[in-house]
Amino acid sequence: MLAINLNLTVAFMLALTGVLVYRSHLMSTLLCLEGMMLSLFILMTLLIVHFHMFSMSMAPLILLVFSACEAGVGLALLVKISSTHGNDYVQNLNLLQC
Repeated sequence: MLAINLNLTVAFMLALTGVLVYRSHLMSTLLCLEGMMLSLFILMTLLIVHFHMFSMSMAPLILLVFSACEAGVGLALLVKISSTHGNDYVQNLNLLQC
């Protein structure tokens, strides 16, 4: 169990590093955020099963719902930015302009 937790923690940290490194492109940032959410979901599920905390069994599902909402909003934002500006390069955008 320790090796699985370590692997999932490393996967989360790599995805977080990816968000920090590739923050200029929206698509790369969204992919890294999905990797973070997936590793958190698997880690929460495994910890709940391992420690027999079945009263907390809804927590991974709630995280999965928020992850799906985040993905939907992120993809809608990506489509809108790509159609108006032609690319997903975030640093060229003036986000304060209406």
